[in-house]
Amino acid sequence: MMLAARLHGIGDLRVGTEPEPGEPQPGWSLIRVTSVGICGSDLHWFADGGIGENRIEHPVVPGHEFAGVALTGPYAGRRVAVDPAIPCESCERCEAGDHNLCPTVEFAGHGTLDGALREYLVWPDRLLHPLPDELSDDAGALLEPLGVAIHAVDVSHLRPGADVLVVGAGPIGQLVVQVARRKGAARVYAVEPLARRQASALNAGADAAWSPAEGAEPVLDATDGRGVDVVIEVAGTDDAIGVAVAASRPGARIALAGIPSEDASSFPAAPARRKGLTFAMVRRMNDTYPRAIELARTGIDLDALVTESYGLTDAAKAFTAAAERRGDKVVIRCGRPGTSP
Repeated sequence: MMLAARLHGIGDLRVGTEPEPGEPQPGWSLIRVTSVGICGSDLHWFADGGIGENRIEHPVVPGHEFAGVALTGPYAGRRVAVDPAIPCESCERCEAGDHNLCPTVEFAGHGTLDGALREYLVWPDRLLHPLPDELSDDAGALLEPLGVAIHAVDVSHLRPGADVLVVGAGPIGQLVVQVARRKGAARVYAVEPLARRQASALNAGADAAWSPAEGAEPVLDATDGRGVDVVIEVAGTDDAIGVAVAASRPGARIALAGIPSEDASSFPAAPARRKGLTFAMVRRMNDTYPRAIELARTGIDLDALVTESYGLTDAAKAFTAAAERRGDKVVIRCGRPGTSP
């Protein structure tokens, strides 16, 4: 038997024993989970009972940011980061290379596919990425949000020399700041309501950070009234999109990566139309793990994002702490004392 945390309804996360996975089918490996990050989308499931049109229809194991040790398969005995999305590989979008847009993709902790908040799981070999020795288990789990940040910057079409605004400075927003810097952004600004995370954005490399209560004025002042070339929104609220529109220059591009609680978003249409803004939607990530590993190896410190950690038996406490947004990233370490590869 193994321990697993299963979400039964709003705020109802229960840790109990469940049967361990059976023998993996060919092309799949048995994984002992070591570290799981709690994502903002996990918090939607925990606090709201779903995301957009998707609701909890039966108890599910959450967790899609994770790393572990492969116990079988081609990477047996090695630490691995795990891509949580399982695309079909045969549809038009998959054949075009857009695996994140596969209409039948399965995703860990979403719908009928249990996620990583358990001691063991089986996963496709093709979605396992060996971890370099210099990356910790926590860093391995946080390669997933780094991948989302990479994909968001890709979707934004950021060019070297651009001025960039990041709206929302949670863990993914902080990673967007760092990825934008690596892509050659001239100046990177952040808008974030929590003072703690404003400071984190500055530590991540933002030139300045302000509260959304100040609106777009500080951004416009910093750019001599011109506005920014690119906005990457990772807050998931209409107010955040409003700031993005107000802070943009004419012809700017806004990448929307935030996930709203309800299945609708709105924006100020008149100024967006006058400025000829382009909106682009960010869907998770697309085959970004190799790039994320290289960025983590060469200077993006994922461990620095972790401000609290809990054991699997305290998963409910971990989710409560994450929902309170006292710090940046909360991780759950799933191994029992004394376990080894």
